[in-house]
Amino acid sequence: MSAFEVRRSAVIPASPEEIFPLVNSFHEWTAWSPWESVDPGMSRRYFGNDAGEGAGYEWSGNRRAGSGTMQITESVPSSSIGIRLEFTRPFKALNPTTFTFVPAPGGTEVTWRMTGENKGLGRVFALFMNMDKLVGGDFERGLKALASTVAARKS
Repeated sequence: MSAFEVRRSAVIPASPEEIFPLVNSFHEWTAWSPWESVDPGMSRRYFGNDAGEGAGYEWSGNRRAGSGTMQITESVPSSSIGIRLEFTRPFKALNPTTFTFVPAPGGTEVTWRMTGENKGLGRVFALFMNMDKLVGGDFERGLKALASTVAARKS
């Protein structure tokens, strides 16, 4: 088995209190998630709480979007969010994901981190594709879109 970690950070010119709610509710992800535009016909279902611990989101889309669920397992206001990210297509994978929000000069340093282990088909896939290269760019686009969304809501 081979473990991996994908991590990206960006300083967003806003307070943790302004950014946190946009990540703590999956209903807000449609405004900034880098995967929302992958499949315009993607089906979404929200379950559990509206925000915070217990909030859930299920998606099913085209080959590129795949399908799976996300559920917030930990929510520490304006500080950190833990998510259980489970893919069911194109292959099964469980990827614990965290967001942290740390005050920094010029705003808040937001770090998006995903870990996992390559098993089965995922392990074969990992021989040809580096997870950091595959997902890192999406994280970068997502953090930029998160910054834009916060800025738009402040004005």
